[in-house]
Amino acid sequence: MDRDAAMKEFKKYEQMRQEMYEFLERYIPRDEKGVLQFDKAQKIDAKEIFDRWFKLDYQARKIRGIAINCLGLKGE
Repeated sequence: MDRDAAMKEFKKYEQMRQEMYEFLERYIPRDEKGVLQFDKAQKIDAKEIFDRWFKLDYQARKIRGIAINCLGLKGE
């Protein structure tokens, strides 16, 4: 994989990660210090959160493979 293709995958991961945080923060409020207040969180649809997490995890595993290959390491 060339550098540009690898960077595209890294950027895709970062975007997906940011979107996951934004999604969660719609349901979990923060206090005046910016600390998440889980006791005041709204219910989140389990299927939606799993689907989002699964896509993020898949992209992270893809990135892991790219990093291992670029560094010439052997995966564990």
